[in-house]
Amino acid sequence: MLHVVGRRSRPGCRSGARIPPRPCYHRSVRIGIDARKLHDFGIGTYIRNLVRHLARMDQQTEYVLLCRPDDVAGLKTLGENFRPVAESAGNYSIAEQVKIPFALRREGVTLYHAPHYVLPPLVPCRSVVTIHDCIHLMFPQYLPNRLALRYARTSIALAARRATRILTVSESSKRDILRFVDTRPEKIDVIYNAYDERFGLEPREEDVVRVRERYQLNDEFVLYAGNVKPHKNLERLIEAFHLLHKRGLNHLKLVMIGDDISKYAGLRRAVHAHQLHKYVRFLGYLPEETLAVLYRLAGVFVFPSLYEGFGLPPLEAMASGTPVVTSNVSSLPEVAGDAAVLVDPLDPGAIADGIFRVLTDEHLWRDLRRKGLARAGQFSWEASVRRVREIYAEVGHELPVLPLVRDAEAIGTASSAKANSE
Repeated sequence: MLHVVGRRSRPGCRSGARIPPRPCYHRSVRIGIDARKLHDFGIGTYIRNLVRHLARMDQQTEYVLLCRPDDVAGLKTLGENFRPVAESAGNYSIAEQVKIPFALRREGVTLYHAPHYVLPPLVPCRSVVTIHDCIHLMFPQYLPNRLALRYARTSIALAARRATRILTVSESSKRDILRFVDTRPEKIDVIYNAYDERFGLEPREEDVVRVRERYQLNDEFVLYAGNVKPHKNLERLIEAFHLLHKRGLNHLKLVMIGDDISKYAGLRRAVHAHQLHKYVRFLGYLPEETLAVLYRLAGVFVFPSLYEGFGLPPLEAMASGTPVVTSNVSSLPEVAGDAAVLVDPLDPGAIADGIFRVLTDEHLWRDLRRKGLARAGQFSWEASVRRVREIYAEVGHELPVLPLVRDAEAIGTASSAKANSE
């Protein structure tokens, strides 16, 4: 369920004493957003925060949200100018190539935002596409077959060519898009992600006690959160954890949160190969409320990914006051700045050294906590979504720009983020 702040009345809309006021929206503008991946990792976080903050800042524009039937009721709570429309076409399917354009035409959408790289050629209006990363092109060996690679390559190229504007989430990702796609650099806008507000709030003591007791977290532990896809590099993380035990930290636990571990049997084999089954916990997917507590309970958060378009979990950990060890590749140094220990993700020894330093050097631990909180504070969903809404106005010429309100000092675009980290 999405929760939003209370609604303000629309200026300029007439209302009588007996007849309910009719909604007044910008004429000739109706924005469609594909919300079918609302509950996914990564893209789902992006969609949830996009529509939540649009609802807070814009009551004069009509939005049509294409979503799963089960999400219609929850999305209706965003406000009367947000109209969820059930759409059953599968992601990355042939059906979506036809059904999405048909739905947009049927609903009278004049501007469409595709929040991932699939933009069907038959879309009948101006469009904005968010390409978060080029993972499928950077690591084709992780795709199931050549057909999947061809689909990804063709979809990204078509989306970049047909979209009126392209959004991405880091300068690193923008460079990757320009490497693989023939498009103009000025067509691509970098707008950073941010962390969910709940990660910046101190959890209630009873929630901390409940989570600690439920998951029996009585010992110091290293935390990882994310999915278990191969590029997340988790087998090397387990090897690094084995090295930490050999260096005397044999009380330490490793807690891994993410997808169902059955999807990646190699992780189980790695754990048993090093006889770590008593020390490594796979907790699967957990709600954000529980994850927020686990971030604060962890001694260190480690994220040794080989590639990220942005890398949201390290930022969430920083916002929670937890020191971070992460990779020195792709977007992760850009996001972390000087507020994390950066390591070579291909070297389990380097990963182990980074974790060991944080857990055994109290001065470093406190310094990373301080820097992490400050760094996380430089990212804001409100500022980022406001910039997205500005781009809607630039693409849909009839749509006025919203007046600037609060959060003026928060990071929304890459240029201001870079300035703050230097």
